[in-house]
Amino acid sequence: MTGDIEQVARRYARYTALGAVVIAGLWHVGYDLTVTVTGWEDFRLPVLAAVAWVVYTVVGVVAAVHLLRDRTVPAAGTGLLVAVTLAVDVAVILACHPRDLLGTIDWGWGSVGWVGVMLLWNRPRWRAELIAFLAANAGLMLAAMVVTGAFDRVSVAKYLVVVAGAITLQLGYSVGGHALRASAEDAALLARRLAADEAWRMSAQRIHADRLRRYGAIRDVAEDLLERLADGADPGDERVRQECTAGALRLRRLITEREDVPDALVTALRERIDAAERRRVLVTAPPFGGTLPDLADSVRADLLRVPLLALDGARSWARVTVSAMSTMVSVAVVADNDDLAVSSDPVRKASGVVVTYQRQGGEVWVNSMWQAT
Repeated sequence: MTGDIEQVARRYARYTALGAVVIAGLWHVGYDLTVTVTGWEDFRLPVLAAVAWVVYTVVGVVAAVHLLRDRTVPAAGTGLLVAVTLAVDVAVILACHPRDLLGTIDWGWGSVGWVGVMLLWNRPRWRAELIAFLAANAGLMLAAMVVTGAFDRVSVAKYLVVVAGAITLQLGYSVGGHALRASAEDAALLARRLAADEAWRMSAQRIHADRLRRYGAIRDVAEDLLERLADGADPGDERVRQECTAGALRLRRLITEREDVPDALVTALRERIDAAERRRVLVTAPPFGGTLPDLADSVRADLLRVPLLALDGARSWARVTVSAMSTMVSVAVVADNDDLAVSSDPVRKASGVVVTYQRQGGEVWVNSMWQAT
């Protein structure tokens, strides 16, 4: 579920950016190119207008490529491209006669804002920078009107209408796009938190179930021993003493077991220890302390394989220990096992686990160790 929501958030981010690219491209080709071609004879410097259109295209392509790849143009590059974009505005103004400053062929000042939207889309302070860019663009046009004397009431009214329309479209789209992306990211964050809460709840349920299992096992062991003693079993009988010793060891292990979030390796060990104790094997197992690192399935399997064979083949007693650090896990078993085949040299598994054996008479010691590389 979390992955699906995060994928939706990424799609929101991508398609709002794609929308800015599409609008800028269609505007530049559908309007800017059209009025440049159809108004060629009306320009004072038509070649300059054509060059401005080409430069605008190049800057727009650079901005679009970075935007669609979800990259930010480096700060120095952004400053240069912003300056070039505003220079395009000035070039189109210079290419027009003063009487056409507010005419249809003066496409630059109404169009370059879309390039600004793309250039500043992924920058941390995009809002303030885009406002400054649009203000600079509007200021250039206002200065041109003042210099050429086109500053009458009608011209100023036209100017305000175009400026208001352009800024509303460009700034409004950018704000709306970023708001959609922020909402999608908030939804993804909420989904991650809900998933974490659900994982915590499931862990709590597993811990509770493990606690109930342990309490039940403790009760069964204690009841069995106490009932036998109450029924007249002789505490001095060797068999009764051995069973009491086995029960005491199991009680101590069950009582000292930690209630941390269950680990797959520890769970597997506990299951086999329980099975060995049901076979009347005296198992000593100190509390498995520490938090085990995340292990690949192949590593966990190789860590457990030989120690579990030693434990399963124990005749009457065994000792199990687990040591763990952030970059190392070791599982060791000592048992009276006659059947386990041993190697005089350490055995290295493909997973990186190293298994060491040692036999002395009817006792065997095996140690499986994994270390991060």
